[in-house]
Amino acid sequence: MNIYNIIIVFTSISFIAYGVNSFISNKMILEFRRWGLEKRRKEIGSFQLACGIGILIGLKLNTVLIFSSAILIIMMLVAVYVRLKIKDNISEILPALAYLILGIIILQHTI
Repeated sequence: MNIYNIIIVFTSISFIAYGVNSFISNKMILEFRRWGLEKRRKEIGSFQLACGIGILIGLKLNTVLIFSSAILIIMMLVAVYVRLKIKDNISEILPALAYLILGIIILQHTI
């Protein structure tokens, strides 16, 4: 397995986990409240799940990978914006930045 496939699998599993945790984790529920997104939690969690599954499917279907990685990039841009808006410290912003970079790597390698 090459580094690109490792990035895809890691990113997809992460987003599936984030999506599931958006529905069941009390910690994530509190985070959505802190971000001011509590009313959008299930919607965002669904997008995270779909994106994670889509990226995994994208190992076989390039079009799905392009679409899913583009959605990932948009979600992470919004995540960085929200975290900056609520004045999170850099350590709280770094994971969103890291996933933004991973999404860009995936998309760039795909197209």
